[in-house]
Formats: sequence, structure tokens, C-alpha cells
Amino acid sequence: MKQPSGPTIAALLLFGVTLAGCASAPGPADTPSTAKADSGLDRLERLTLNANRCWFKSKDPAFAAYSLAPELSSFSGRPRFLLVPRGQIEARPLLVVEGRSGSGAIDTYGPLMNEPVAARITADLARWRSGANGCEA
Repeated sequence: MKQPSGPTIAALLLFGVTLAGCASAPGPADTPSTAKADSGLDRLERLTLNANRCWFKSKDPAFAAYSLAPELSSFSGRPRFLLVPRGQIEARPLLVVEGRSGSGAIDTYGPLMNEPVAARITADLARWRSGANGCEA
């Protein structure tokens, strides 16, 4: 049997080292939880689900004139959901609930924040942000 030459051995060693590098554990930047924590997406997704369940699916009369328009996949790093006039998803938003990348804060703004329902919106969002998922008004 013929012995492998020097260049062949070197190529095999280089190939083995390359494969070993591919098998290493992912670093902190590679973990999916890092990206989620920074984007605010999880937080806004949970707020949107709670708003949909508590304000709309429950047929809450305070929100009967509105529709929910989620915009969670934002390339700006600011996932959000909107309340618009019922059945008019393309209309100008009456409420915007928006997250910020790298922050636990959310911004709420729009004409509804000057209406009596604003206190309810603020209380519900604060409760949901603290981890509760209930619909109690």
C-alpha cells in the first residue's frame, strides 16, 4: 500500500481542523434569545395577543368601533400594533402601540389617547407589560 505524500497529509489535516471549527458551540451572538430580547418583538407580540383577546374577541363595547391591525414584522426594529376604525385596516391609525429595539419601553400615541378610553388602554397595557394576561377592566 502506498503511503500518502506530505501535501496530501497537510490537506487532510487542514480539512479536519476546518470540520472541528464547524462543530464548535455557538457563541453568545449566535443564540436566538439575544435577537429576541433586543427586538422587543416578543413583548409586542404578547401585548397584541392580549389586546386582541381582551378588547376584540371578548366583544368589549369600549372597542367595538375599532379594528386591530398588527404590524409586528417591522424592519425598523419598532414592532407595533394599531387600532383603526372598524373594517378600515388601511385608515389612519387612531392608536399606535410601538416597541423600541433594545428597550422594555413602549410608546402609545394617537387620537384615542385624548379620549376617555385612554385610561383603560394605559391600565391594560401596564398590566400586560408587568406579565399579567388577564382582561379585567
